[in-house]
Amino acid sequence: MATVELTKDNFDEVVTGGGIVLVDFWAAWCGPCRMFAPVFERVSERHQDVVFGKVDTEAQPELAGAFQISSIPTLMVVRDKVVLYSQPGALPEQALEELVTKARELDMDEVRRQLAEQGSRA
Repeated sequence: MATVELTKDNFDEVVTGGGIVLVDFWAAWCGPCRMFAPVFERVSERHQDVVFGKVDTEAQPELAGAFQISSIPTLMVVRDKVVLYSQPGALPEQALEELVTKARELDMDEVRRQLAEQGSRA
């Protein structure tokens, strides 16, 4: 699957649709973003069951602000409406592959149970 351009109009629909979604927050002027883009695209082609979305922070400042993106590129992994990972920095291809594999292997019932426990302690 090729990458999907995410905007304020389609973001919720794509990200809350279930399954695994990787979101790359980027900008055209960002050198590391441009270096990471082909890596993101190659990995997306190997994982047809995962949505790979890109948010242009210049064109979508509302989304960047909503997620408090202060450094780009920032990569976010969402599975079944739960943010599993959100970190700035471009990943090497092998690390991105491992991130997809780990997201796929997670027991989401266990993740939700742990989140509920954390929430009850807060």
